[in-house]
Amino acid sequence: MRDAYHEELDSIGDSLVEMARLVGSAIGRATTAILDADLKLAENVIEADKRVDELQHDLEARAIALLARQQPVATDLRIVVTSLRMSADLERSGDLAQHVAKLARLRFPNRAVPHDLHATILEMGQLAQRLMAKAAEVIITKDVDLALQLEQDDDEMDLLHRTLFQHLLDDKWKHGIETAVDVTLLGRYYERFADHAVAVAKRVVFLVTGEHADELQQDLPPEIQPAAGTGAGGESV
Repeated sequence: MRDAYHEELDSIGDSLVEMARLVGSAIGRATTAILDADLKLAENVIEADKRVDELQHDLEARAIALLARQQPVATDLRIVVTSLRMSADLERSGDLAQHVAKLARLRFPNRAVPHDLHATILEMGQLAQRLMAKAAEVIITKDVDLALQLEQDDDEMDLLHRTLFQHLLDDKWKHGIETAVDVTLLGRYYERFADHAVAVAKRVVFLVTGEHADELQQDLPPEIQPAAGTGAGGESV
């Protein structure tokens, strides 16, 4: 019985890794769809989000069954509860990738992103994918140091997000209100996606140590501490 119990705990972790990999792939493909006005790819991303939802629902059912049958305590309880929270972060990340794809579909056959912002959006999409890949690695390895570094990596996304707004507020902006709204939404989608990747990593820190990541940050050397002026998930406070 105990072997089966721990196998079930392990399978919950495997589901989290699969979710992270799926949503990481989704944001990468959604970025291609939005930049290339690729309707078929956008539809594929939108449809594929159902798999992420299914994984979350299945994980929730198994976690609740474990709580009811085994009444875990200490570390095992932390694993189950934290896994439920991580699955919610990952499901929301999938929704954000889907939002990018839906915007590509909405503007088809036109491109939602003007040419002069193409490189910035591409960089945001690639960074979002890398952050989620690192979050998946953290889930697998339980590497606390790597998890704590994700918040610093997220500072790059915040900088790209600010770059978008500089373009929008520039007197030379010539793409109209509709495109400005599209770009504003896209920036928010990528920023929030990155925040969820950071949140997943922080939850792994709590799972492993029993302490919240913000409490451990105080003991980090300066070179891997997050930049001043950011709070949970890298958002300004």
